[in-house]
Amino acid sequence: QEQLVESGGRLVQAGGSLRLSCAASPTISRYVTGWFRQAPGKEREFVAALSGDGLTTHYADSVKGRFTISRDNAKNTVYLQMNSLKPEDTAGYYCAVRFTWATKEALATSAWQFWGQGTQATVVS
Repeated sequence: QEQLVESGGRLVQAGGSLRLSCAASPTISRYVTGWFRQAPGKEREFVAALSGDGLTTHYADSVKGRFTISRDNAKNTVYLQMNSLKPEDTAGYYCAVRFTWATKEALATSAWQFWGQGTQATVVS
């Protein structure tokens, strides 16, 4: 059973940056890791995913070029570096883990095995 704990969310000015962290136990080694977000009144949406070998990524079009997903296997931690933030990036951000890699469309819509409880990022103009 994986446990995921997100942190790093806070209020930030538009154009600023945040780095979200997701601490996993017991391990994230070999797992696909990802980030999703959900804004008030909206459905949860896929943000980014990183393959188990750490070599391949997928990003939502809305964040491509601004967000970067990465991980540190030694620390069992996944990161989401968010730059050039916009008010529309305001949401609860959730870390997730799954066993298998897939296309971006499948990662966005199919099941992930474990989820964190989320961290709130608020971007103000």
